[in-house]
Amino acid sequence: MKIHANVWKNRSVLITGHTGFKGGWLTSWLHHLGANIHGYSLEPPTQLNLFDVAKIAKLLTSETRADLADLEQLKSTIQQSRPEIIFHLAAQPLVRESYRNPLGTLTSNILGTAHVLEAARTSDSIRAIIIVTTDKVYQNREHYHAYRETDALGGHDPYSASKAAAELVTASYRESFFNEESDHPIRVATVRAGNVIGGGDWAVDRLVPDCLRAFKAKKPVRLRFPHAIRPWQHVLEPLAGYLQLAEHLLSATGNQFARAWNFGPDAKGDATVSQVAEMLAQRWGDNAHIELEAIHTPLHETHLLKLDSTLAYTDLGWKPRWSLEKALEQVVIWHKAWHQDADMARITLSQISAYQEASLSLTPAAQP
Repeated sequence: MKIHANVWKNRSVLITGHTGFKGGWLTSWLHHLGANIHGYSLEPPTQLNLFDVAKIAKLLTSETRADLADLEQLKSTIQQSRPEIIFHLAAQPLVRESYRNPLGTLTSNILGTAHVLEAARTSDSIRAIIIVTTDKVYQNREHYHAYRETDALGGHDPYSASKAAAELVTASYRESFFNEESDHPIRVATVRAGNVIGGGDWAVDRLVPDCLRAFKAKKPVRLRFPHAIRPWQHVLEPLAGYLQLAEHLLSATGNQFARAWNFGPDAKGDATVSQVAEMLAQRWGDNAHIELEAIHTPLHETHLLKLDSTLAYTDLGWKPRWSLEKALEQVVIWHKAWHQDADMARITLSQISAYQEASLSLTPAAQP
């Protein structure tokens, strides 16, 4: 598995959602690789956030604080920054929030994606776009088999439906406007990752942040769905896949990679909510207590979800490198360092470097 440093050095990259958890980690990694990073996003989604704590703003060449609903502002940002590649991460990312605000979720995740693709049509600099969706885009029938990229899309809740719709919108733009015969030979791919975890996530209604808040406050954690099985992975795992995929999209054979991709953990990364909470509590130590009695909620929750990432293994050479235990260990190290007032920009970069050194061949290569 390789990431080629020279592919990214001085390359102009636009990240939508750079103020979010995943966007912050991607920004830090791309800056480490030497890219010129432009951000387009709303304000950070939580009061405590990776963007501020890890000083992500210092890594940016430019940034625009605006809504993706503002198509003209988005076009202007693209014209000024002239990115060669867009990583589209901006979204409303929470299932339970989508029940509280379904129309906002649909607007953000469907129209926002359409605006990114539409704005790209006016650009002569963009060569590739990666649209980040989710493992929840599949029509989940609670089957034990892992879902492949060719399985049917669906969505029980507004969040899942919005992301499945974003996949369809992307496919329609790819077929209609971004193909080999068009005036815009941009390569467009979508990526579907598992439940990502990592330092700097303070979102509500997510297992790991909820646990860490409770541990710090010396309160027990009550689990909503302790027996639900999810594909858990450290945030650096799918981000490595996105970077590798981007390099392929930018290459001379990029058209064959313009499609949907799964980036999930291997079978050892599939675990129940209660198993993850208990492993996290063990690594946190004192004052970490889990209550396994489920909390009743009227909202639908998927019991079983697994991803098949064979395509990424065979065609990209990507595979997960950190075990679930290692991922949880890194989360605890990050947050305990933050509680000790450490330099979190340095801690974040150190974990990226550790992942690269242990997992990746980071080699120079001529730009495609």
